[in-house]
Amino acid sequence: MKIFDLIIIGGGAGAFAAAIRANEHTAKTAMINAGLPLGGTCVNVGCVPSKRLLRAAEIIHLARNHNFPGVELDVKQFDFSALIKDELDLVSRMRKEKYEQVLQVLESISLIEGYARLLSENEVAVNGEILRAERIIIATGSKAKVPSVKGIKEAGYVTHIEALNMPRLPEKLIIIGAGPVGIEFAQMFSRFGSKVTIVKRSPGILRFAESELTGLLEQILIAEGINIITAEDFRHVCQNHGKKVLTFSVVGKEKEIVGDAILIAAGKMPNTRKLMLEAAGVEMDAKGAVVVNEILQTSKPHIYAIGDVINLPLRLEPTAGREGTLAAENALSGTKHGIDYDSVPFTVFTDPQLAGVGLTEAEQVRRMGTCNCRTISFANVPKAIIMNRTEGLIKMVVHPLTEQIMGVHVLAPEAGELIAEAMVLIKNKNTLDDVINSLPMFPTLSESIKLAALSFKKNISSLSCCV
Repeated sequence: MKIFDLIIIGGGAGAFAAAIRANEHTAKTAMINAGLPLGGTCVNVGCVPSKRLLRAAEIIHLARNHNFPGVELDVKQFDFSALIKDELDLVSRMRKEKYEQVLQVLESISLIEGYARLLSENEVAVNGEILRAERIIIATGSKAKVPSVKGIKEAGYVTHIEALNMPRLPEKLIIIGAGPVGIEFAQMFSRFGSKVTIVKRSPGILRFAESELTGLLEQILIAEGINIITAEDFRHVCQNHGKKVLTFSVVGKEKEIVGDAILIAAGKMPNTRKLMLEAAGVEMDAKGAVVVNEILQTSKPHIYAIGDVINLPLRLEPTAGREGTLAAENALSGTKHGIDYDSVPFTVFTDPQLAGVGLTEAEQVRRMGTCNCRTISFANVPKAIIMNRTEGLIKMVVHPLTEQIMGVHVLAPEAGELIAEAMVLIKNKNTLDDVINSLPMFPTLSESIKLAALSFKKNISSLSCCV
């Protein structure tokens, strides 16, 4: 039996953040990784490769749809296989630089490749060996959830993993699901030239976000040629002469759609099935997620869990990394640090991007019984006018009494960059006056945040620039 101070099960962003903090404590630590290579979802099959391809698709689209008179760009056929090779080369390079080489300098960390399972509260089995530690962190992430549709496994499908490594561009692509993965991949493949149809079960898209903005984004996607269907039920999937045929019902009528591939983007499920958590007495919820408290402890206080594997609702890359740092600190130092999830931003990397932080209108109504909200169009933002990109919106949610900013939601080019400022405003509990008295650079899209704040006090359509 090998003895450690800490065992980390997983090798993704959260696990690495925990390992780095454990190394700072010089804690003898075992990191056990299986499934995906080091780096987990983000660098291998998530953020890094998908955003590389999204950027390529955006360049193709903007070249054809820039709306500047006198600028004619001849966008010829592109080499899809070359794009995929570039994406995979980038993944390999970043995995080496950001994970493999980082691990080499973590002197207190021992990497073990293999599937871990818990034998007891303190013992973990891997590769026929037993490891023991007084503290354990579970960071095994998640995988794509496959809906229970008759025939779908037999007909064949791809998840985001296989979609990032397709040998050929599908002429027609069916996407099941309208969350971040489904929406990003829909726009990406559509801009590459696929005829894309999204089929979903619930009204609207990106249901966790501000509905006023997601409604506009849905209109933008439809205008780009993406077909979006809300089905009452999925009946079955079959193959017909090499094509995939999805049959579903709409308003009681059976319909079908034919595609070259079906991409499953119907959410995620936590990777807990092989861990044997019951042997350690670790509680899971009905979906198989590990139940944790506000300081990331499981039902066994010396066992922590982080990232996609836990039951907290907001599962994002920066969240997992921060959770890893805090879990390791709490485990090794006895601290009780947690995260204020209201101040954690998100971004969906469509074009325009959708980003948000803090309360939506619906959430403020739920918590406070009222909403003090304003929405302005980017047609009021000088830089957006200059760029010919006025299709966006920014919505601000403010405390009705104190005027503290409680939420900011943006649909605009580079909204993911803009939301960083909003994150600081919410984290620091800034008010409308704090923003109104600030001096953002002109002309920039960041002026939109000040204009949103001003809209609570003035008619912004009657204001000049640089105010």
